[in-house]
Amino acid sequence: MTTTTTSRGRRRAPTRMQRAAGKAAALQKPRVILALLFLLGLTSVMLLDGYLRAEVGGDQRVRTGAGSSKVPDKVLGGGPILSFRGGQATTVSVPKKTIALTFDDGPNPTYTPQVLRILEENDVPATFFLVGSMVSRYPGIVKDMVAQGNEVGIHTFTHVDLSYQSDARVNREMEQTQLALAGAAGITTTLFRAPYSSETDAIDNYSWPVYKKLGEDGYTSVFVDTDSDDWKKPGVAKIVSWATPKGTSGAAVLMHDAGGDREQTIKALPAYIKKMKAKGYTFTTISGVIEKRNASNRQAAAAGSATGAAGSATGAAGSATGQQPSGDPDGQSRNGSRGAGGSTTSRLQAAHRTATGTTLYEGKALIVAVAVAEYALPVLSVGLMVVGVAVMGRFGMMVILARRHYRQRNRRRFSWGPPVTRPVSVIVPAYNEKECIANTLGSLAGSTHPIEIIVVDDGSTDGTSDIARDAAVSLGMTNVRVIRQENAGKPAALNNGVRSASHDVVVMMDGDTVFEPDTVRQLVQPFADPAVGAVAGNAKVGNRDTVIGAWQHIEYVMGFNLDRRMYDLLRCMPTIPGAIGAFRREAVIQVGGMSEDTLAEDTDITIAMHRAGWRVVYQEHAKAWTEAPGSLKQLWSQRYRWSYGTMQALWKHSKSLTDKGPSGRFGRVGMPLVVIFQIVTPVFAPLIDVFTAYSMVFVDFTEALLAWLAVLGVQLLCAAYAFRLDREKYRYLLMMPLQQLAYRQMMYLVLIHSCITALTGGRLRWQKLKRTGEVGTPAGVS
Repeated sequence: MTTTTTSRGRRRAPTRMQRAAGKAAALQKPRVILALLFLLGLTSVMLLDGYLRAEVGGDQRVRTGAGSSKVPDKVLGGGPILSFRGGQATTVSVPKKTIALTFDDGPNPTYTPQVLRILEENDVPATFFLVGSMVSRYPGIVKDMVAQGNEVGIHTFTHVDLSYQSDARVNREMEQTQLALAGAAGITTTLFRAPYSSETDAIDNYSWPVYKKLGEDGYTSVFVDTDSDDWKKPGVAKIVSWATPKGTSGAAVLMHDAGGDREQTIKALPAYIKKMKAKGYTFTTISGVIEKRNASNRQAAAAGSATGAAGSATGAAGSATGQQPSGDPDGQSRNGSRGAGGSTTSRLQAAHRTATGTTLYEGKALIVAVAVAEYALPVLSVGLMVVGVAVMGRFGMMVILARRHYRQRNRRRFSWGPPVTRPVSVIVPAYNEKECIANTLGSLAGSTHPIEIIVVDDGSTDGTSDIARDAAVSLGMTNVRVIRQENAGKPAALNNGVRSASHDVVVMMDGDTVFEPDTVRQLVQPFADPAVGAVAGNAKVGNRDTVIGAWQHIEYVMGFNLDRRMYDLLRCMPTIPGAIGAFRREAVIQVGGMSEDTLAEDTDITIAMHRAGWRVVYQEHAKAWTEAPGSLKQLWSQRYRWSYGTMQALWKHSKSLTDKGPSGRFGRVGMPLVVIFQIVTPVFAPLIDVFTAYSMVFVDFTEALLAWLAVLGVQLLCAAYAFRLDREKYRYLLMMPLQQLAYRQMMYLVLIHSCITALTGGRLRWQKLKRTGEVGTPAGVS
């Protein structure tokens, strides 16, 4: 906030305008941060969803031909349950007439509930090795699974072959899955099965260090000794046959409840259970297997007739089972004599640990975050579909209607009526325009149409008014009046100019804009039609030789001027550009002049003209060259004011939606088009790039890239057509791909910033952009 100093040195209190500007500036930074946080949240949701949706393939080995020289023989030839204690590897086999039924790759919302129902109907427990990403997506299924008495183990978070991964990735896969289990069912587990694993004799030198490390961390690794190969979908009979162990041998049987079409598994499971029960088999969990072995070992030790024999039996038990880490399932069975007297459910779920403290709360947070991502992606997909339809619809409408507009207005016999030759008033509002005002007046000095020029100095502090007077004198211009007023904003300056105008048509331009000699004459010709109340000119970017300038040049030609051709034919032009526009003075006075209610006074008065019954048209041959913002910061400031002002103007005139007559026509035709094309589409447009990046990483890189290039190709064709109509050089279109990648994201942030400002009730004043004065006569612009 600034203050002024009197001649006596006393500090004068800031004016109302200065206080308002200070408050507005103080509010901008938090709103920008909110906009950036919104974008960060969107990106995080997309990344999380992509991470969760990593494909789970068939259960097969990724690495082949690896040696196993580093793996102990007793492990290669041992049972399917592997654990470590004190660095000593021990294995456990499934007792005779016992089936440890295991399922991999779940949970799946279609098949896992069917598997649980079949198990419950047949009073059979099972052990499910769950993929953490699926657990976080379907926590309710896991909660029901545990409540039903089944046991769960870890199958990594993203179903990745851990033998290829670093220690950090291995830890992350395990920890994330534990958090998912904690959030879903309030537990953690000590059981683990590696993706793409099979029997213990398939352990190789690459995977052995992983099992050893996890064993030292307290995990029990579970393999299979009987594989149903149901993922091959061989048929129900073969699944049942392949899952049946030989003779009376016990087995850890592998089936799948996810990872593909599991209809055959669902049909085979009840038949398999009935068959095995008929053969005298019992079903248990992995913890149940360990408990059975512990119990039989204790009985064998107690029944020994000699100490040596008992010691030998105990040693065998230690080799087979007993050397479990404190986190292993049998640790619970021994603690508190659960193995002998605990409940059946507790013994069968001995690998479970109750999640508490940070683990529990982080797990619940993960489940909530995933739920948000699960709901957000479909919403974003709908948004993408909306923006896709809107973008293609807009391009189609623009090309068709712009072509019609061009042909209509460029016919030899086209005329607005008798030529308009009477003098008009040109109003130039200026605030600290010392760099540009002389060029502006110089361009008006060569006007082929009779004009009076009114420069309204809105409290400039850089000598703008003196420069304007000196320029007029040096150019020999006697038709220039310079009016000074206290700083009150651009609308007040324009209204002052309208009140001071001597003629019935007023042309409004910015203080940094230059006209061609024929601009005013071309601009006022539509007033030969008494129904025309205002005319929009063709604004051009003068400083287009920089990257930012080229981006804006493309936008002006394609996004603004092509749009205006369409809106002109539809008779719902939403905005007359501040750089070049003409009005009937009586029409301006009729609608109350330039309003200070919004930041977009040009959009405000244009809509007001429509509602009052005046026709607003576009005159492509009236060209003005303006200095566009030269930095991203200035561009942000300008577009923020435009977008927020447009929202204010639409809200102010929202009653036109229910009005009758010309007002209602604009409300029901122009208002929806402006909302769709200038607010909704730009807000969702970055979804094209976001989904492209998402698809490149998580779906198909080539297809995603081709789809993005196809959209870019359509945009290039439309832009090329717009450049052809305006007779512009095509070389600037080389900047369009980069514009789409960077410029579109910035416009998205600007709109989000504007929406946040609207929701928080912020208000801004006339913002002054830094000018260089580099835009001179049109002849110097290529």
